[in-house]
Amino acid sequence: NPRGGIKSKESRWSSICCCFVFCRRPPKLRQISWLLFVFFSSDIEISRAQSPKAVDVLAKEIGLLTDEIEIYGQTKAKVRLSLLERLKDQPDGKYVLVAGITPTPLGEGKSTVTIGLVQALTAHLKINSFACLRQPSQGPTFGVKGGAAGGGYAQVIPMEEFNLHLTGDIHAITAANNLLAAAIDARILHENTQSDKALYNRLVPVVKGVRGFSSIQLARLRRLGINKTDPETLTEEEISRFVRLDIDPSTITWQRVVDTNDRFLRKITIGQANTEKGFVRQAQFDIAVASEIMAILALTTSLEDMKERLGKIVVANDKKGEPVTAEDLGVTGALAVLMKDAIKPTLMQTLEGTPVFVHAGPFANIAHGNSSILADKIALKLVGEKGFVVTEAGFGADIGMEKFFNIKCRASGLVPSVVVLVATVRALKMHGGGPSVSAGAPLKKEYTEENLQLVADGCCNLQKQIQIAQLFGVPVVVALNVFKTDSPAEVDLVCKIAKQSGAFDAVPCNHWSDGGRGAVKLAQAVEKAANQKSSFKYLYSLELPIAEKIKTIAQKVYGAQDIELSPAAQSQIDRYTRQGFGKLPICMAKTHLSLSHQPEKKGVPTGFILPISDVRASIGAGFIYPLVGTMSTMPGLPTRPCFYDIDLDPVTEEVKGLF
Repeated sequence: NPRGGIKSKESRWSSICCCFVFCRRPPKLRQISWLLFVFFSSDIEISRAQSPKAVDVLAKEIGLLTDEIEIYGQTKAKVRLSLLERLKDQPDGKYVLVAGITPTPLGEGKSTVTIGLVQALTAHLKINSFACLRQPSQGPTFGVKGGAAGGGYAQVIPMEEFNLHLTGDIHAITAANNLLAAAIDARILHENTQSDKALYNRLVPVVKGVRGFSSIQLARLRRLGINKTDPETLTEEEISRFVRLDIDPSTITWQRVVDTNDRFLRKITIGQANTEKGFVRQAQFDIAVASEIMAILALTTSLEDMKERLGKIVVANDKKGEPVTAEDLGVTGALAVLMKDAIKPTLMQTLEGTPVFVHAGPFANIAHGNSSILADKIALKLVGEKGFVVTEAGFGADIGMEKFFNIKCRASGLVPSVVVLVATVRALKMHGGGPSVSAGAPLKKEYTEENLQLVADGCCNLQKQIQIAQLFGVPVVVALNVFKTDSPAEVDLVCKIAKQSGAFDAVPCNHWSDGGRGAVKLAQAVEKAANQKSSFKYLYSLELPIAEKIKTIAQKVYGAQDIELSPAAQSQIDRYTRQGFGKLPICMAKTHLSLSHQPEKKGVPTGFILPISDVRASIGAGFIYPLVGTMSTMPGLPTRPCFYDIDLDPVTEEVKGLF
């Protein structure tokens, strides 16, 4: 290592093997050396071994014009939405969703499959393709799970830029979210400490001898039925209605956010300083990617649509039980300003130079778990009619895929061509009765030795997830993400059972070690499946009552016998129905570690009653979200978080330890 020596056995092997790979040696020796390099190299070492092409070169290759990109450094660029207008008459490509079976806490490799698939399509089958991925939260990156750039030879590069700040979208969401939170409490304080006249004089001040309403204040007057534009003509009663939102503090649902796993922010008390004059209330922090503004970013279709959605955000109710919105608080325009750059997808690339859009990052267990509609729409235009856009839904098919179909596809109007369902022998063994799997703990021997019975028993979960996909009328291709401990007999058994269970095809994949070459058979299967006639349909009608939509998901997707609504949940359903929000789709907040509400219940639980503890509404995003059991919207750090291994070389400025 010319940069200062070799510090570990793993690094030494990487360096030795890299030398053997690229020098003149017999083919067999080069192959063995390459396998050793793959085995001993970390994801970040593999990422750094490849020099990405300049992003302006990549942009030109995929058909972007110079004035349609905003370059961030050498390897990232924002893509302007004006592209959609230029390509509006271009036919869309094929639309592929990557989902998965119920995962272990380690994850089963949906991101690597997504990247391996597009590398196979583009670099090996010469078919235009694009990956659309979510931006990872820094909570998991520094917590347990690590980053989300993929891994091995199927990853987005540079992976450290992908996994950290990227182009600042999550920071923009955090700023916008917390501005709105600050506006709520400040408004309550000012209304409680000032007369109508004093409030009016401050909200509509005299500037250079002239008093005038701002445009957002004129909009509020119109909503109140006050058709006046001269501040001097309002009556005392009209002034009172205009200046007082009368927010009921007990109904505030808008929380502050931070993009860090911090369990001690799950319940806090705010307003304890003397300057807040005794207006104390209990509140909490959520993780930033759980913010409704993140969901809005992922579901919006234009800048105008985003601004409208931001204004519709319901933050609380007033003392008469009517919703109070961001528009009522006068903050819509400011939120849009903070989000004006975040709305543009970020262009990056895979190890093999295939284009990737990274945009939005809602979790799938506490939000809808999909990347942005805008990234998908732009990519579908860029690849052309015969190309493929591959996007990923978070966690299992029961979580991210169900929300992709019932929420994202409703908002976008896009129809998917194929579902790629990712499975691993490891996860199937867990569902077949294997020992528990924990992040950071060594796998038990059941997972590293051949055990056909455990695999066969665990395939019930794979069969159930195939059935869930078939509810929507979309062909399913199973991608078995192969690990070095999987035996050929185990791999063959999974593929056989998957095909017998209705999958269009089932293919073992080695993209982690072989890159796109290891996913060529998967790409060929996806191409064939995309030519099948689709009979896509939604799971439920929006006209159904809220409780019936929840019950439909619980019974048809999760396998529950029934649902049980807590008094608080029933009260919220009644309120949202009365307020006119009853025809929105449902976004269940549920554990991703089981089809049921109990994480320890593996396989395919049946006959259970699904408890709905609360029901909330994201009106700007456009869905109702029930909380199943005890779901937390703020993760905590484990005993040994990932940050113990993350470091910075002060000489080279290289990041170490990310995975």
